[in-house]
Amino acid sequence: MWQADVYFFHKVLKVTNTSCGGSTMNLEQALLATDDLMWEIVETDVSVLQEASRHIIEAGGKRVRPRLLFLSYELCGGTDLAQAIPLAAAIELVHTATLVHDDINDHGTMRRGRVTVNEGWGRTFALLTGDFLFTKVYQLMAPFKDLNVTFAEATVALVEGETLQAQAAKDNNLNRQIYQQIVAKKTASLFRASAMLGAQFAGSNRAEIEALGEFGFYLGLAFQITDDLLDLTGDPRLTGKDTKVDIAQGKGVASAIAHNGNGSNTYAAVATAEEQIPEFETDPILAIKRRLIEGGAVDEGRQMANILAAQAKATLDHFEPSELRSQLEGLINLVVNRNQ
Repeated sequence: MWQADVYFFHKVLKVTNTSCGGSTMNLEQALLATDDLMWEIVETDVSVLQEASRHIIEAGGKRVRPRLLFLSYELCGGTDLAQAIPLAAAIELVHTATLVHDDINDHGTMRRGRVTVNEGWGRTFALLTGDFLFTKVYQLMAPFKDLNVTFAEATVALVEGETLQAQAAKDNNLNRQIYQQIVAKKTASLFRASAMLGAQFAGSNRAEIEALGEFGFYLGLAFQITDDLLDLTGDPRLTGKDTKVDIAQGKGVASAIAHNGNGSNTYAAVATAEEQIPEFETDPILAIKRRLIEGGAVDEGRQMANILAAQAKATLDHFEPSELRSQLEGLINLVVNRNQ
């Protein structure tokens, strides 16, 4: 083993063995330790990569995927959260890398309340930073052997979903069916993997692993629909990122709902004459936003998210009522009822 690899695994061991007085970690301590490990893993003598990576990691986030992994691990009998921290960090690093790349594609300027890597360091370094975060995942996942199969399936699906989304936006043919394929791959796959990896690492049986994977899948779908709706209706001061990006590019759930199925969208035309008032002249996206809201796209999207949330909750019937099951149910509320 190379000396650098020995040093890396020493750092991982140091972080994952950290707990209050040597006692077993609780969930919040494990999440903090996950952040610590992500901070450590991106250490490099190439300063621009370290600075840009730590810039977005330090911005925080909801950490829903690591939380899902830890709760699934404990629900299936796992007793040492510290040992699962590298898995949680790997999941969150993949998600973080996709955000960096998304901001390149969307020309985003704000993410998690601060400038994007693309805005602060430029397109080239943003692309390389996203790649750097992806490759650091290899180091984190190396000791987990067969769990890499689950991880790889999710990351392949993620890239496929992002590609389908870009293609649909380019061709202006996003509809409900294509949208469902996109979110199943680009978002729900990583949620599904988070839950499954936690269960697998705990040594659970196939039935429990599949049940939690299904829970994660439905949760991920509900998460993405809610996220898309926030792009349309959210307050940037709360969401911490640019809004109205999806509708400007013909992406997101509202765009899919509004699509006529004939190669055009209901909102795609230029604002009508009666809408040519100053606010629409300065921001034509407001006209699009109004059409979508008044046309019921937002209400339909919320209904879809609620249906998926109910399906996620139903999958947990496989498990006996417990505090851990209740915490997983709480994740559903966190996802669907959030305003940021």
